[in-house]
Amino acid sequence: MRVDSNVLVSRLSLALDRKNLSVEGVGVDEKTQRDGLRVSLSELGKARSAAEEKNRDIDESSLPDAIKDLLKRIRELKQQIEAKKAELQAVMSDQSLDPDTQRMKTEALQSELTSLQGALSSTNAILIKTMREQGLSAQQMQEASSLIMN
Repeated sequence: MRVDSNVLVSRLSLALDRKNLSVEGVGVDEKTQRDGLRVSLSELGKARSAAEEKNRDIDESSLPDAIKDLLKRIRELKQQIEAKKAELQAVMSDQSLDPDTQRMKTEALQSELTSLQGALSSTNAILIKTMREQGLSAQQMQEASSLIMN
């Protein structure tokens, strides 16, 4: 992560100026306050935030952490499978590709799709095994089943 020291010093200076003004009894306008409080997220930070929001229902469930992690992985694999299927469909319907290139791309995508589906099957099996080992209540089993479907 790169931090621009000039921006950091500038923000710190603004914060100190506001503090000095408030100590002296001088009001600070709202825009000045907002300028000193600006935060920017990197693309990675935005992606992580979106992922956390997407899995909020899993995080808020009463399930053990190991089960939650597996449910998140299942969701991630399902999304990757859907994306790969869409990519495969696009290659198969792309008339601008010559037949050999189209065949090679199709085979590569089908191979990737098969790998993802295998990973999903394995993760589902691990989830079932872990649920049995954890001794979940009937309510937790139902909650896990419901979260898998979402």
